[in-house]
Amino acid sequence: MRTSAASPRTPLRSRRPEWAGRNYLLLTAAAIVTNLGTHGALIAAAFAVLQSGGDGGDVGLVAAARTLPLVLFLLVGGAVADRIPRHRVMVAANALNCVSQAVFAVLVLTGDPELWQMMLLTALCGTGQAFFSPAAEGMLMSSVSGEQVSRAFALFRMAMHGAGIGGAALGGAMIAAVGPGWVLAIDAAAFAFAGALRAFLDVSHIAERKAGGGLLADLREGWQEFIGRPWLWSIVAQFSIVVALVGAAESVYGPLVAQEHLGGARPWGLALAAFGVGTLVGALLMMRWKPRRMLLVGTLGVFPIALPSAALAVPLDVAGLSVAMFVSGVAIEVFGVAWMTTLHQEIPEEKLSRVSAYDWFGSTAMLPLSTALAGPAESLFGRREALWGSATLIVVVTALVLLVPDVRNLTRRTKEVTGHADGAVPLPGPAATIADGHGPKDSATT
Repeated sequence: MRTSAASPRTPLRSRRPEWAGRNYLLLTAAAIVTNLGTHGALIAAAFAVLQSGGDGGDVGLVAAARTLPLVLFLLVGGAVADRIPRHRVMVAANALNCVSQAVFAVLVLTGDPELWQMMLLTALCGTGQAFFSPAAEGMLMSSVSGEQVSRAFALFRMAMHGAGIGGAALGGAMIAAVGPGWVLAIDAAAFAFAGALRAFLDVSHIAERKAGGGLLADLREGWQEFIGRPWLWSIVAQFSIVVALVGAAESVYGPLVAQEHLGGARPWGLALAAFGVGTLVGALLMMRWKPRRMLLVGTLGVFPIALPSAALAVPLDVAGLSVAMFVSGVAIEVFGVAWMTTLHQEIPEEKLSRVSAYDWFGSTAMLPLSTALAGPAESLFGRREALWGSATLIVVVTALVLLVPDVRNLTRRTKEVTGHADGAVPLPGPAATIADGHGPKDSATT
């Protein structure tokens, strides 16, 4: 009698892909939980400001309060994550986010919070993210190995964005039904549960860091790794502008356009959910497609990110805006998987968090300024003009990056060194040929 491969007696470990080790599964489950809460909470924070009597400028100030400490502490967070076990950094950051979101929820549910209180609490969230993000990227990349890393990253991002779809849609509906306070409370609970999952991550396969010359020496070493790769710093410079423009459009102008022209939080949540659906489709595409010139294909995928700003400038109805968000979601996922695969291929494991921190720092450095100035820019130029200007700049800076030879010519290695059974990443050094190879390119990884 033949026994099916899917027989109940077949161990679960033998039925899952080789690269889907324990750490990878824990990281994926935790990302699903936090993205369910965070996507709704980002909408809730903006509408909490508006509900308390604030205007577009106040929404921008609260958004800037979140991103400013993110920028200030990222480099320190990256150095810390390459010094001590990354999962401890992640759990501590999740605990801080849990407490700050819980207090924010209580203030919104019990009365009208003051602007300074909302700014302070979102600043604590940004501080947590500054330490979490470099540790999380380093941990994820050290959890997979072999020739299927692109598929692993695509599946991780697909799960993460799938949770974002539900979080955004559910968050928008809950805000309309019961107000933003309960959405913030759910986000706090999600951080608590995800932190508990991350406490079980195994770091025994990661070699112990040798004692170095201190924090500044670690930062210098990370900077040398970063600045020595033209493809890396040029794309980070590009995204310093792209992230700033998209952040202002989605954090400030998007909720305002939704409130004035689309009907409030629910349709804006649906539009954000359409972006999430697009990322799912993009991830599915990248699970099967392995473009040889990873960064060229990825950079071409950045052009459609200008579409949502243009759609808000018109403004299009909910259906048109959702289509624009969907297309941009597909495109950014093509870039995101190509970027993560390149970073995994080219950056030594012991420097992953520091390089990731420089990536996040450069990509988000202008975000606090852009969100804080979104309100004044609207008053000075007009909202439509500001949005059209954002769309145009995204196209221009992306075209400029294509002038960098490494971006056009960098190629995928056809074979990678196999790591440990549970997914220790290989330790590649800088390639001698053009095969040099990420991030804040998707700040939803919380």
